[in-house]
Amino acid sequence: MFWTVTLSLLQGMRQAAVLFGLTLAFSLPLGLLVALGSMSRCRPVRALFDALVWVIRGTPLVLQLIIIFYGPGLWFGHNIWGSNRMLACTVAFVLNYACYFSVIYRGGIQAVPAGQREAGQVLGLTRRQIFFKITLLQVVKRILPPMSNEIITLVKDTSLARIIAIVELTKAGEDYVKFAGITWPLFYTGVYYLLFVGLLTLLFRYLERRLSYFR
Repeated sequence: MFWTVTLSLLQGMRQAAVLFGLTLAFSLPLGLLVALGSMSRCRPVRALFDALVWVIRGTPLVLQLIIIFYGPGLWFGHNIWGSNRMLACTVAFVLNYACYFSVIYRGGIQAVPAGQREAGQVLGLTRRQIFFKITLLQVVKRILPPMSNEIITLVKDTSLARIIAIVELTKAGEDYVKFAGITWPLFYTGVYYLLFVGLLTLLFRYLERRLSYFR
């Protein structure tokens, strides 16, 4: 029994880690694009991105998972995801976290003094060069603390994947509580999350120290 449970928990851990990695890899750059869109000088473009962020931030991730996975089948009579539940889950997570990250990006960009951008213009830099060589480097320093908080939240939010029957770590442990009547798998589940969050906390502290030259 012990080795069977351990193997099941390891498989659930792998599912959670894959979802975390894919979400982070795609939502970070997408969030920057959404932030730039919400800061666009074109009013219709800005309104479109603002509406997207408002809807995503205003509804629960659980509801978004259900709609994205089951919605196409109910509306069009065909489930576009097939049996690939992880793909649907990743799309929902990426869209959700990209919108949250976009607000953090936008706050960081707007916090950079306008005088520095004007100084770049005086030096003859293009808007692209000003953004990547002056603004973005300072934005990284400013957004790291709130961004780290969202990333740590993402670790725990991977447990919501069980809503669409993905056997991630929490569901694997919960199944043994229901069907085998044993509770110790939940202990190992908690240890996994604590260790994962602990490692991320140490990593972000290290990055904050490395970026301290902006002070």
